[in-house]
Amino acid sequence: MEFTTNKKFNKRFKKLDYKIREEFKRRREIFRTDPKHPLLNVHKLHGEFTGMLSMNIKGDYRAVFDVIGRNTVIFVDIGTHTELYE
Repeated sequence: MEFTTNKKFNKRFKKLDYKIREEFKRRREIFRTDPKHPLLNVHKLHGEFTGMLSMNIKGDYRAVFDVIGRNTVIFVDIGTHTELYE
């Protein structure tokens, strides 16, 4: 599985606390081996992100992504639940 990011994700990712960035990397690797792992709580989104998916990172932090083809995931946003959805 290949992972990529967009400009918005990269900008927000750089501003995150080091611990959150590291946890994202760990969760991404869990996703690589088991996309349905219960720790990730992957679920479909509605509204602005209709058609995309979200996974839990740590606490209130989520990463929003889209699946392109069979083996490519693009992360499009990251932040707290409030930052992303309100």
